[in-house]
Amino acid sequence: MTFTPPEPPDCADERDTLNGFLDYLRGAVVVKATGLSDADGARRLLPSLTTVSGLVRHLADVERSWFREKLDGQADVPTRWSEADPDGEFRVTADDSLAEIIADYEAACAESREVAARYALDDLCRKPGVKHNLRWVLTHMIEETGRHAGHADILREMIDGVTGD
Repeated sequence: MTFTPPEPPDCADERDTLNGFLDYLRGAVVVKATGLSDADGARRLLPSLTTVSGLVRHLADVERSWFREKLDGQADVPTRWSEADPDGEFRVTADDSLAEIIADYEAACAESREVAARYALDDLCRKPGVKHNLRWVLTHMIEETGRHAGHADILREMIDGVTGD
């Protein structure tokens, strides 16, 4: 069975439009990663640490950071990056399970949806010092996820020639 990302609504209010485009891009990331072996997911094709598996892990951490930590003000939200290793989420090997990485990303997206549903678009982030509202967070996540979906699309084409959404 082939997964197809949910299409954003053709005509909706602001919130449904923002959520629709973000969910479409989240789904595109999953599509780009699905079907690769663990080794191909971890394959480095660029001088940087960028891999399909690393991008998906990065996006899981970003979801949790923006929605749980910054918007909801939760403490001790897990991330794989740190001051000592700012690229920690990108450090993957062929021994890392791509299926588990995808499942973790999907779980992070579900957590984000749950948190966002509790806030109005104009509600400010609860983490002290963060001056954004939910509207900004959703817009930022569309940008961030879209950029990395594009990276994953190019990497996937380089790995096995698969193209498209």
